[in-house]
Amino acid sequence: MVVAERRIGMGMAENRAETGALRELTARGLLLGALITFVFTSANVYLGLRVGLTFATSIPAAVISMAVLRLVRGATIFENNIVQTVASAAGCIASIIFVLPGLIMIGWWQGFPFWQTFLLCASGGMMGVVLSVPLRRALVTGSDLPYPEGVAAAEVLRVGTQTSEGAAEARVGLRTIVVGAVAAMGFAVLGATRLVATEASTWFRLGSSDAATGVSASLSFALLGAGHLVGLSVGLAMGLGVVIAFGVATPILSAIAGAPGPAEAAALAVFGSQVRFLGAGVIGAAAIWTLGKLARPLWRGMAGAIAASKARKAAGADLLPVEERDIGVGWLAVIVAGMAPPIIGLLWHFAGEGPLAAQALPLSLGFYVYVLLMGAFVAAVCGYMAGLIGSSNSPVSGLAILAVLGSALLLAVAVQPLAGAEAGPQLVAFALFVTGLVLACAVIANDNLQDLKTGQLIGATPWKQQVALMVGVVAGSAVIPPILDLLNAAYGFAPLPGTGLPIPDNPLPAPQATLIAGLARGILGEGLDWNMIFIGAAIGLLLVALDGLMGRKGWLRLPPLAVGIGIYLPMSATLPVVIGALIGWRYDKRRGDPVAQRMGVLLASGFIVGESLFGVLLAGLIVATGSGAPLALIGEGHAGAAMAAGTVLVVALLVGLYRWTARAAGRVAS
Repeated sequence: MVVAERRIGMGMAENRAETGALRELTARGLLLGALITFVFTSANVYLGLRVGLTFATSIPAAVISMAVLRLVRGATIFENNIVQTVASAAGCIASIIFVLPGLIMIGWWQGFPFWQTFLLCASGGMMGVVLSVPLRRALVTGSDLPYPEGVAAAEVLRVGTQTSEGAAEARVGLRTIVVGAVAAMGFAVLGATRLVATEASTWFRLGSSDAATGVSASLSFALLGAGHLVGLSVGLAMGLGVVIAFGVATPILSAIAGAPGPAEAAALAVFGSQVRFLGAGVIGAAAIWTLGKLARPLWRGMAGAIAASKARKAAGADLLPVEERDIGVGWLAVIVAGMAPPIIGLLWHFAGEGPLAAQALPLSLGFYVYVLLMGAFVAAVCGYMAGLIGSSNSPVSGLAILAVLGSALLLAVAVQPLAGAEAGPQLVAFALFVTGLVLACAVIANDNLQDLKTGQLIGATPWKQQVALMVGVVAGSAVIPPILDLLNAAYGFAPLPGTGLPIPDNPLPAPQATLIAGLARGILGEGLDWNMIFIGAAIGLLLVALDGLMGRKGWLRLPPLAVGIGIYLPMSATLPVVIGALIGWRYDKRRGDPVAQRMGVLLASGFIVGESLFGVLLAGLIVATGSGAPLALIGEGHAGAAMAAGTVLVVALLVGLYRWTARAAGRVAS
């Protein structure tokens, strides 16, 4: 990795020196990036609500940019880098769905008000950009962190822009994304007609006991593609979570409950009421452990970088090269000052209606300070994690858990005694709203430093990338409210137990939002199954020890956070991810050349984009027609045949598409 960085960096620096000023921050680049952001943000919102994962968009965006901008004159590697920087905001600002649906689940919101949601995402995201700017020299140029995704994106840009083979790869890569998207969308359309099933499952009792369990997998190209992208380690860890949830916990707890009736109903009832809290405990313990483990290297890295910065300043480095120019301190101060009114105004407006109205002003001012302090902390932690393990693998949900714990505890200690018991629901909602601001800051900082690493390696101008990311934040923030509102109207979210709200017929799982909202309610006295959470936390610590042992042995790691997600989510959502990870591993092993592996990533990205966009379009049809199945051509009496047809078709499409992708990659490489 270090050799690759040196080779890319030297080549790009020479290119900048030879060619002088080149197109970089252009209107067409910003516009193309914003258009890609619209597509990828929509896809990531839908995917995140279904399975609790989002996918990194930098490399697909870079491939699309190189293929499109080749059609116009004067396109440069730096302009393509700006496009992927704007579009990468889609992969991170969409992570706000890890918190905001919780406001629906507790009954505080009925929809997602546009201006509140937009301003929360935009102002929190802008603060994330600002707070991560001072960290660039500390964690990018002044450290030896690997930044795996940043290095990979730089390599894709270098190859795709500077060589004829790269031009061919960009064209084939764009075609691969489109083919994957069309195939996934086509199957989703068939599923919506009910000619094929979208889930294959069987449920049963174990022997003569009351123990109930089963096997269930969604026939979803988006989830299969997500599995390819997360890789074998995460995929197998989620598989272990499935085994713990449905191979151990569900049979034991259903046998204890002695629930009568069909096996499916008994198993899912136990899973929803008890096993999910077990998974929540695993996720919480693993996330806090992961963050604690990073504390020492983060402190050492920051201290070393500060010392290096002082040494450079003492040496009299007055004239900085292009690739060392950040947004000026004065402009940063202007942006921070400009973000203060919307953040304080949002908090004041949120607290100003209801039992907290009397405390609205001190709450808004006090928690503005909390957002700044916690935002600075999460920006540093996220930046370090992005450099260490990549943006996609960073346990951002762990930071959201810490943020909601901090805000809820502050409210419980300082505000709840003054506001009274009737303020409980609003206090929970306020804690979630504050956590949303902190999370928006965290995920943008997580992404920004990865993009700046790519820029460093190709010789780009940091301040121009930072401006581009702000454009991406605004574009993504404008997309999220209507998409969330549409998905809520069409599918809805399952309310938390005890709220008394009606349960939608087919709610989106939104796993992180359910967990974080439940934690806030538990701390503020609204009820939570702490026994199962504590048992899950103990299991999480055992998994941490197991993962550490496997690392010392040099074996494949099993990240505890991924195991917790495998326990927490329904098997129908996690099993396809496990299968997709195995398919991706097998494909990469058989097709060892880098071109074929990159094409596999693009095919998987196409799967996610195609199915997710259809999910959003179908939501629009559901809302417009008032029917839960607006495209259905047949009734529900053909489940067995539809399941068999759907399974066979998915297998056939996967085999054909991966073979086609391998052949296309072979033609590029030859």
